[in-house]
Amino acid sequence: MARRGLLTDDLSHVEFETSEDVEVMSTFDSMHLKEDLIRGIYSYGFERPSAIQQRAIKPMIKGRDVIAQAQSGTGKTATFSIAMLQIVDTQLRESQVLCLSPTRELAVQIQKVVLALGDYLNVQCHACIGGTNIGEDIRKLDFGQHIVSGTPGRVFDMIRRKTLRTRNIKTLVLDEADEMLNKGFKEQIYDVYRFLPPATQVILISATLPHEILEMTNKFMTDPIRILVKRDELTLEGIKQFFVAVEREEWKFDTLCDLYDTLTITQAVIFCSTKRKVDWLTEKMRESNFTVSSMHGDMPQKERDTIMKEFRAGQTRVLITTDIWARGIDVQQVSLVINYDLPNNRELYIHRIGRSGRFGRKGVAINFVKSDDIRILRDIEQYYSTQIDEMPMNVADLI
Repeated sequence: MARRGLLTDDLSHVEFETSEDVEVMSTFDSMHLKEDLIRGIYSYGFERPSAIQQRAIKPMIKGRDVIAQAQSGTGKTATFSIAMLQIVDTQLRESQVLCLSPTRELAVQIQKVVLALGDYLNVQCHACIGGTNIGEDIRKLDFGQHIVSGTPGRVFDMIRRKTLRTRNIKTLVLDEADEMLNKGFKEQIYDVYRFLPPATQVILISATLPHEILEMTNKFMTDPIRILVKRDELTLEGIKQFFVAVEREEWKFDTLCDLYDTLTITQAVIFCSTKRKVDWLTEKMRESNFTVSSMHGDMPQKERDTIMKEFRAGQTRVLITTDIWARGIDVQQVSLVINYDLPNNRELYIHRIGRSGRFGRKGVAINFVKSDDIRILRDIEQYYSTQIDEMPMNVADLI
């Protein structure tokens, strides 16, 4: 699995705005981690820590509240996973760390990273997510889980049933924190937070943390260390961004068909603005004899799991989806993202295109732009001080 490692070098020059002097630990060995955790880190394929890992792991281990923001694909999940594994006492079969994510797929992915990094530690980590069998959750939690990675609704349900005991929880991690503290999840997060011991450490992670979210953190964080990346460093250096001008909505489909051969060279994710549009486009592509798979939040969990598994394994090469896929999902082979519809906010743009070019690899993002979208695109360009050019004819050579 040596799929990472030296690629992290590309990111070590990233400038961090931090709230205080944070020590930079340039190797994993210098972090004084458990020996079996170090073994897990190296066998996972990491060779040296990325910029965010060099700065954030240590304060997390020390028990400080931390707000960490870094580009997509820079190893944020591993940052808090390593910290969680270091602070957990595996002798105590009780839940000690709770990690909340906005989507079920992300919660499961975090569980997998934790189990892989903690391979030699005999650590129990359970994914507690909606759409799955409640009895199975209860059985797993009764057995005792050191780390619980879940979605807010199901986690709160388990706390309310007293199946997820919170008395030994030391750390709460909110992944994709800006999404978690947005309207949809905010109430649920506060519900969960009320049940945690008063001294619980809080860790916030995201690639984008708008100002109003940062202001909100005063309510439940104590003197947090802020490790933030400057905004103009946020667009991912390895990703080339293009646009294709389409005069009418229906021309987008023909453009996509023309690009299909390019898509299947590697793996591609196509983003649409609604679930209905995902279903419509999937159907239309299949009618034209193109092989595609699709995924959105209205599908049963079992189906979502199967689609994820096939896509991860490379059995399907083109995935049409909504923004459920925009955050955090890490499939190594994806090197092309198409915005069939532009996202409705600037933050999501970064998350979406960050599905390609993971961990410093090269990637391409193509935006389909109608005349009334030009303004949005220019706004994104300006906001992130980046350049989005017209797509060249030889786009296949860039992937």
